[in-house]
Amino acid sequence: MRWPATLSGLLLSLMLGLGCAPADARPAAQHTPLPSAASDPDEDPDVVTPKFAKTPRLGLGDHDDASSDDEMLDASLDDPGERYQTDGSDQDDPAEDDRKLLEAEKRPYEISTSSGAELKMAPPTLPDLTPYTADKVMEKIQQKRPGRAEVASVLNQLSFRGFMGRDERMRDWAARQGGLPKAIFIRGGYVTPRDIARQVPRQYFEEVQKGVFVARLPIDVAPGATLHIDDSVGDFRLSQDRGSFLINEGRLFITGSRLRAWNEARKDAAQFEDKHDFRPFIVSWGGSQTYIVNSVIANLGYASSKSYGVSISQFSPSLKQVMNRPNPSGWIIDSEFYDLWYGFYCYEAEDFVLRGNDYHDNIKYGIDPHDRSRRLIIAENKAYRTREKHGIIVSREVDDSWIINNEAYENHLSGIVVDRNSVNNVVAYNRVYRNKSDGITIYESPQTLIWGNLVTRNNRHGMRVRNSTDVRLYDNVAIANGLSGVYGHVKDLRGTGRNMALDPFRKTISMIVAGGQLISNGSSPVNIDQPLSLELYDVDLRAPQRELGIKFTGILGKHQDEVLNILMRQKKAVVVRPATATVVGTSN
Repeated sequence: MRWPATLSGLLLSLMLGLGCAPADARPAAQHTPLPSAASDPDEDPDVVTPKFAKTPRLGLGDHDDASSDDEMLDASLDDPGERYQTDGSDQDDPAEDDRKLLEAEKRPYEISTSSGAELKMAPPTLPDLTPYTADKVMEKIQQKRPGRAEVASVLNQLSFRGFMGRDERMRDWAARQGGLPKAIFIRGGYVTPRDIARQVPRQYFEEVQKGVFVARLPIDVAPGATLHIDDSVGDFRLSQDRGSFLINEGRLFITGSRLRAWNEARKDAAQFEDKHDFRPFIVSWGGSQTYIVNSVIANLGYASSKSYGVSISQFSPSLKQVMNRPNPSGWIIDSEFYDLWYGFYCYEAEDFVLRGNDYHDNIKYGIDPHDRSRRLIIAENKAYRTREKHGIIVSREVDDSWIINNEAYENHLSGIVVDRNSVNNVVAYNRVYRNKSDGITIYESPQTLIWGNLVTRNNRHGMRVRNSTDVRLYDNVAIANGLSGVYGHVKDLRGTGRNMALDPFRKTISMIVAGGQLISNGSSPVNIDQPLSLELYDVDLRAPQRELGIKFTGILGKHQDEVLNILMRQKKAVVVRPATATVVGTSN
């Protein structure tokens, strides 16, 4: 598969400042999608796991030996998982990277050639998205068995145990409620906001005007119950003043509605001011299913455990053994999320689908699947103007997932990130542009396939790979990025504040760069430092934004003439490996 036949169309879009390809340049998935597992309307199909061959000669495509993080551990301040809710960008040091590239030219490497036939690879067969629609969600709603809403204490409720730790959130909520903490519990079956308003005293839940509801207590959707916020609800408000939030242990449907945090004193949305200030949030625990369709979710979340905005999370390890519930799942489709601390967060979620959503102007992350989540589909979303970090990131052993056909732009750091031992993921057919750091970044995550993406006008590198092996970059187009089109490097992360028990690493890198175009990038088409192996084949290399033309740095620098001769004149593959002893990776 190749990107636009005419380079002029792409360059025209760049000159116009669009930072992305014209509409007809978006890569089309011209292949049969993988079928989803057949299921009845009440069961979600399993997401198909990406399948592509590992690079056998390196054998480093597995997880490093990370310890299990007692993540949250009942909301203790000593929770390693919560304390280390960071990402690989926290260890970035551009000045050190530049210095190491210069030093790399002194290291002995040898250049060899091959026909390139062994590097040819069929495009990834994408998962079938047709089951994930609004109509399919509506088919899942079961209204036959009515439920009930009641107010009760939360002190003996295991679903609230995660909020009873040393951060004293329960004390804060008791103060906001003016007494011992209570919640509205949805039990037994199907319930709507109007049902709650009829069954619960107005001081706790009220329809303040037609279709506008205010919740003044936390709401807990119990196992076996369903809360449906439908299109007859114009505004579902969670009161910041009274400490309201929404817990889902059963089934939550938000369809054609709006849900947001509300400041009753100011009579306005609870807009973000400080990360430590309480704001309402949604958390769906183990065993739950969450479906948000054609809706707007806004003004949620703050920097406290599982209170980030919209969180889909298994219980902490100790509580998970007691609750004995499956990992949470669900779909979020064609919805808008803004002014959330995290636009989306998940922990040990499975088969979750984010399709066609708009994540904009969120605070720390746009989309952030986390620890040991598996078989995710992140497709056809937009993630832009994230204020502090990345548009889309998967981090800490998020495996077997698809990041496809998304648009990530104008984020404070990278557009798309695969981070911390996340393995067997496909990043394909995305448009990533005008981000303040890299376009696509791979941190310590082996066996990643980066296919057919357009990365353009990002402030630093188009695509960057750090401490990761068996990474394949096929048929990508990197144009007019500030530094390299493709940049690979190793880094010793000891002494950087990284938790080595949770997030070990190997100081090794290997890459294949095949097909695609690396055009007019600021410093070089390809730069790499200390690889175990680098293979280049059939790559269209065009001049960077300099008068001297193409200039390689790093280990390619002193081999530039030979590399260009093999690639451009002989039309063969270039293989770069250490000339003496094999580069030894450091495990930590």
